[in-house]
Amino acid sequence: MCLVVLAGLSFFSLIAVSDISVKLTTAYINQLGNEYGEEAKRRLIAWQNLIKESADLPEKEKLTRVNSFFNQVRFLDDIDHWKQKDYWATPLEFLISNGGDCEDFSIAKYYTLRELGVDIDKMSIAYVKALELNQAHMVLTYYDTPSSVPLVLDNLIADIKPASQRPDLLHVYSFNGDNLWLSKKGRRAQLVGTSERLGPWVKLQSRLENKHVNVN
Repeated sequence: MCLVVLAGLSFFSLIAVSDISVKLTTAYINQLGNEYGEEAKRRLIAWQNLIKESADLPEKEKLTRVNSFFNQVRFLDDIDHWKQKDYWATPLEFLISNGGDCEDFSIAKYYTLRELGVDIDKMSIAYVKALELNQAHMVLTYYDTPSSVPLVLDNLIADIKPASQRPDLLHVYSFNGDNLWLSKKGRRAQLVGTSERLGPWVKLQSRLENKHVNVN
């Protein structure tokens, strides 16, 4: 089950998203490989190669490649994987441990596409209800224009589809590096504040900025 805690809205100081990069040096990858093993190192190298090889691709192709890459990672519940009820992993933690749940897939895709030059105004991490599973879920949404029906990048299915073709998802709210919106039919319906209201998101950005890895 993908558990996302909605009630945990609180206030923190927001770290500037512009300060965060997910590009890794060879030395740092080698250091992580020594600490977490050769398989983890290979996944990190593959991620960095994806970023290098996708830099000049059309934006829609970037979406396809990033979505496919991360959907290969194992789905694991937070309580089993992180021994916590709700833990938002950085892309580093997600790949090193080769596992995570819905928000970890969405976060990894968001930061990788941001590194590839996709404007954060075009992306939101969306909290939805997966109706067929009757549970909370998270996906990454992409808006080609502000008025577009967003595309949905989801770990539940391989294909990227418009939100209008995903009647199995009930959209509740979405956020990115700046803002927090209530959502309706996949669209940003009402701005309700900044994403600094989401405590797990701010803690995640702090670990990213400091390149802190929390993998047991």
